[in-house]
Amino acid sequence: MVLKQESAAAEGMAGPILVWGAGAIGGTVGAALVRAGHAVVFVDIEAEHVAAIRDPARGLAIEGPLENYTIHAPAFTPEALRGRYARVLLCVKAQHTEAAARALLPHLAEDGYVVSLQNGLCEPIIASVVGEARTIGAFVNFSADWLAPGKVLYGGRGAVVLGELDGSESARLESLHRLLRLFEPDAITTPNLAGYLWGKLGYGALLFAQAVGEKGIADCLERPELLPLWRALGGEVMRVAAAEGVVPRGFNGFEPHAFAPGGTEAEARASVAAMVAFNRPNAKTHSGIWRDLWVRRRTTEVDAQLAPVAEAGRRHGIPTPALDRLIGQIHECERGTRAMDDANLTEMLPA
Repeated sequence: MVLKQESAAAEGMAGPILVWGAGAIGGTVGAALVRAGHAVVFVDIEAEHVAAIRDPARGLAIEGPLENYTIHAPAFTPEALRGRYARVLLCVKAQHTEAAARALLPHLAEDGYVVSLQNGLCEPIIASVVGEARTIGAFVNFSADWLAPGKVLYGGRGAVVLGELDGSESARLESLHRLLRLFEPDAITTPNLAGYLWGKLGYGALLFAQAVGEKGIADCLERPELLPLWRALGGEVMRVAAAEGVVPRGFNGFEPHAFAPGGTEAEARASVAAMVAFNRPNAKTHSGIWRDLWVRRRTTEVDAQLAPVAEAGRRHGIPTPALDRLIGQIHECERGTRAMDDANLTEMLPA
């Protein structure tokens, strides 16, 4: 296949990399690129976090079982940033995508691009602001948590997948792939990025359910009485994906076919066991959603991730009762009217 022709800037060869959102994802990836010798500029709305990263005596510390190191780099709050950048890694929560895209737009080079290193279907939102030609999609499943200003936990490796929105190959995608392999050597490119994003939505539904309980990811998934819930949640996402014309892709133990129509109980149980095996050795025991609810006490990404799936289901006439119950529980937890309790999950079991 003939590669698209792009300018040197669009190929990712000019200027520093702008990481917009220096939390779990952006902090981990950005620090790895700094350590590999690349010029990186961080942007974050947390002023204390920004101050720590740019402080020569502190910096951004990456901690965890895989490696421990500290980097120093320029960092700014959005209003203090100056200049334009050809490569922007957007790493904010899904619900903040549009606002962040509009804030970074004045800093994006005309022939530059924005990469969505996020969870959810954020690429169309970014493209609506910066243009499809300046948007590249991505899927990530590594484990990381923002711990405190200047500190990020890198808990475990996971899938990293990149793709042009139209599924084509391009020189800039190849360049970006080389860049992100400095962080995750097994990163790949794909012509079916939507398949991975919808696969992550299926897996993500299980993580949202874990977040309303006390147990960590592996212990929660391993509860045998919850298999019908996992099948219901995963099955609804897979049915909606099929109606949207998407062929979901598997990763890190999650096998979409096991939850899709025709998938058997034995296949679902095997996939859950594989997800448990993937998560069991991870230093990040609980999902980021759980931390949003019970540690950071802030709203989750549920309205930007699961609510659009349920809405798409309604458009296609596909009932999503399991997703609807889960979304309702998450909202109750956010409002403080529902406490963290493992019994919340059994309450959601299909009748």
